Amino acid sequence: MTYNILFLCTGNSARSIIAEAVLTKEAGGRFKAYSAGSTPRGEVNLHALALVEALGFTASDFRSKSWDEFARPGAPALDFVITVCDNAAGEVCPVWPGQPMTAHWGIPDPAAARGTPAEIAAAFAEAARQLGTRIRLFLSLPLETIDQLSLQTRLREIHENADTQAS
Repeated sequence: MTYNILFLCTGNSARSIIAEAVLTKEAGGRFKAYSAGSTPRGEVNLHALALVEALGFTASDFRSKSWDEFARPGAPALDFVITVCDNAAGEVCPVWPGQPMTAHWGIPDPAAARGTPAEIAAAFAEAARQLGTRIRLFLSLPLETIDQLSLQTRLREIHENADTQAS
């Protein structure tokens, strides 16, 4: 079975794009990853593009888009919806096809980083590291055998326990 997962952030220009790329790279075909935003910027952050290209993708594989695309008739039935920024977590989301499980995995916005080019690159690398840790914990869950309530609990706990579980 292939599961559909949507990563949400307000602008869909950095964190959600990175999460889509990392999950796609690491999922081995078990998941189809998507990303979107409540008020998309319309372009992917250049630093995020550098990260996804380092994962083996091309820039044209990703675009900044509205979450409305995933609430329309004919949209993929979603199994999971994960918010990766605090703003998106607090917004009223559309009704998603498929009644997906939801969780919030807030990550500081690397696009808000200021400083030298090295400091900005470090902020993006840290966001990618944090997302990668959460995604690997998620991929280790026994999705085929765990009951729905336990799965929902574990999905939400990933955010709180990611750094301690990854150690």
